Amino acid sequence: MSRIGILPIEVPNGVTVDIDEKAYTVTVKGPKGELSEKFRPEVSILQSDNVISVERNSETKKARGFHGLYRKLVSNMVHGVSQGFQISLVINGVGYRAEMNKDVLILNLGFSNPIEFPVPDGLTITCEGTNKVIVEGADKQKVGQTAAEIRSIRPPEPYKGKGVKYEEELISRKIGKTGVK
Repeated sequence: MSRIGILPIEVPNGVTVDIDEKAYTVTVKGPKGELSEKFRPEVSILQSDNVISVERNSETKKARGFHGLYRKLVSNMVHGVSQGFQISLVINGVGYRAEMNKDVLILNLGFSNPIEFPVPDGLTITCEGTNKVIVEGADKQKVGQTAAEIRSIRPPEPYKGKGVKYEEELISRKIGKTGVK
């Protein structure tokens, strides 16, 4: 039995969940937005009162694999529309900085020209000071993908740690040259 798939999902107040069994879609609406996800016919999603449960329709290997996946996807949707997700990025380096200009994040990361990163729909990007960028939104996948794209512009290098890194990320540092003897 799936340890994650059998756990019930509590629906907080202010969040509505619509399950369409014929079209195999789940739609979750809340104060932070609306998310929709298709699911496979190997699983069925049931709602009773303020609890959602995911059950598999057969014991095939495919159905067992989708059981925990769709439970976690629905759980992330409920959490996203009620509380939201956020990822913080830190910029290290002399002269490296970030700033917001309307719907564009402008990054100065040591290249000859500043990089303009447009903010995707459904997300908000804020800058705290010049070296901290916060990506927020209801869709966990979109928040993580956007943060990874910003980080990939200048990933942290191992000698001085210059670049864009996640706030909780640890960079394994290398020792530079010791000189000629």
